[in-house]
Amino acid sequence: MKVLFKNIKQLLQIRDVHEVKVSGSHMNELPCISNAYLLVENGFIKAFGEMAQCPTLDAEVVDATGKMLLPSWCDSHTHIVYAGNREGEFVERIKGASYEEIAANGGGILNSAKQLQSLPEDELYAQSATRLEEVISLGTGAVEIKSGYGLTVDAELKMLRVIKRLAADYTIPIRSTFLAAHALPAEFKSDRKAFLESMTGEILEVIKKEQLAQYIDVFCETGYFSVEEMVDVLMAGRELGLIPKVHVNQFTTIGGVKAAVDLSALSVDHLELLNSDDLEALKGSDTMPVALPGCSYFLGIPYTPARDIIDAGLPLALATDFNPGSTPSGNMNFAVSSACIKMGMTPEEAINAATLNGAYAMGLEEEVGSITVGKRANLILTKPINSYGVLPYAYGSNLIHQVYVNGEPWIN
Repeated sequence: MKVLFKNIKQLLQIRDVHEVKVSGSHMNELPCISNAYLLVENGFIKAFGEMAQCPTLDAEVVDATGKMLLPSWCDSHTHIVYAGNREGEFVERIKGASYEEIAANGGGILNSAKQLQSLPEDELYAQSATRLEEVISLGTGAVEIKSGYGLTVDAELKMLRVIKRLAADYTIPIRSTFLAAHALPAEFKSDRKAFLESMTGEILEVIKKEQLAQYIDVFCETGYFSVEEMVDVLMAGRELGLIPKVHVNQFTTIGGVKAAVDLSALSVDHLELLNSDDLEALKGSDTMPVALPGCSYFLGIPYTPARDIIDAGLPLALATDFNPGSTPSGNMNFAVSSACIKMGMTPEEAINAATLNGAYAMGLEEEVGSITVGKRANLILTKPINSYGVLPYAYGSNLIHQVYVNGEPWIN
């Protein structure tokens, strides 16, 4: 099947196959072609260029006059598989309770875990599929989904099996992460070691045997898990082929960034607080910093210091952190807008962070994230707009005319 997009006002994020991420000042460069065409064949990008060179061939034609075409968003940090919701805690926070206070009283992650543990797998799948379809309709063409809301061996495996089912049933790339240490269950308050052993013992063998995850993650934070505990968990996972990724520096800086880099973590996520040692640790590494502005917005905590990261010559990715407690939204359009409005990123930097760098942050840089011959034709066709600066500027508007998955219109 061939699809030919013609008269594209601007074709955004044109990249050579060897460009897998952008860093520093290069993040402010967004290669594009005005008055362009794009040819899709069998779900993959076959060719593109100026309309003057547009081929004449037998293909389904999409007239993109006045519209822009760009690669779909790549969301490298979500918790889409969860049970129920936590709007009651949202109201508690409005009344003055902090996220940490709610967690200390049995809310937060422990609340979600309790709901998930009792939910049948098929119902968990149904709830999660609804969320996944929503984010695809909002322009997400690749996504990472973490476990971590189970907190028991059986519940964590249930989550990972649901993620695997989603990856089999939907045609966008889905990466799975075993969030082995997300919070400490109440029954293990006096025996942290026993809980961590349960998450690094036979469960890892099952994950490997059933191919349930590509990555392993830890919430390295004061009040959750220490740097030493993080290292032990990530090393156990790495021995069985799971690549490290880390939640770190959300509320405090405790040395987790350097430890994660030393373990060759693919990404370090959150980073609402950063110090000079953290920035130095990231320089020269292959680890992708990932900002989650939706979390900062919802919790009222500091935003990741994007300017410090980019001005230090580092790359940066954007993701949603879609979860029931701290970011109940998987809207990558909002992540791009808030990165510009609240983090001082330019539209070029934000689009790069939400596409090419987002793909890198989940190991999908060879499949998605740019307009590159051979990559999947997971695309966003905008409504008629003046410039791509309108995408973050009009933060409350739906500017998507059509989402394409493997070259076919996504119909939800």
